[in-house]
Amino acid sequence: MTAKQVHSGVSKWYKTQLLLKNETVKSFIPDTRRFNRRNLEQMMHSYGMIYIKPERGTYGNGVIRAERVNQQGYMYQYEESVRRFATFDAFHHSLAKRIGKRSYLLQKGIHLLKHNGRRFDIRVMVQLSPKGVWEATGIIGRLGHPRKIVTNYHSGGRPTAIEQLLSTHLSAQQLAQLKGDMNRLGVRIASQLRKTYPHHRQFGVDIGLDRALKPWIIEVNMNPDPYIFNQLKDKSMYRRVMRYRGLGQKRK
Repeated sequence: MTAKQVHSGVSKWYKTQLLLKNETVKSFIPDTRRFNRRNLEQMMHSYGMIYIKPERGTYGNGVIRAERVNQQGYMYQYEESVRRFATFDAFHHSLAKRIGKRSYLLQKGIHLLKHNGRRFDIRVMVQLSPKGVWEATGIIGRLGHPRKIVTNYHSGGRPTAIEQLLSTHLSAQQLAQLKGDMNRLGVRIASQLRKTYPHHRQFGVDIGLDRALKPWIIEVNMNPDPYIFNQLKDKSMYRRVMRYRGLGQKRK
């Protein structure tokens, strides 16, 4: 791999392009494009709600949620402080000024399931086992802060057992099936990325569930935080994640 490719590896755009090569994974990736006027206009028209993300960045910093609205003469808005605009030109101009020369991506907005009125998503930890086989070693919900659009722990999100978050949406049998589906998706993603990153032994896959309970890949983390699993009352998942992580560090 060239130095340029290694550098590109931290890019959300680059990781998305790698995953799109896998036919099985492809259908779980929301429409993602580079930020420009044409793409912004097309995606706002097609989806009504999108997320605008820095191409490089962590902890959900810099993520903007934009929506098409029809309220009191306003047609577009974006958070953080809810900026509203009557025309697309004004909307685009404001966003472009805020983004500046930084590289940003546009992603189809997923209307996430909620728990007690708060958005949540799922983190699946995938690690290489002692036998060199990819395994989903941990799965946990991240319940977003009521006033934040991202669910990250560093942005006020609360690590929560997925059983607690999904019990009002699914039966126990349906939950077990969905959990298995998300774990298998995580393993497929890790297997695909390992082709480009052969020395990587763990990935954190962030999955959003829409109102039809379809999983969507929000992001894949190259250096996932294992300590969120320690926030659960049951420590067995955390112990397993740390054991696999320790094995990987010994091999370096």
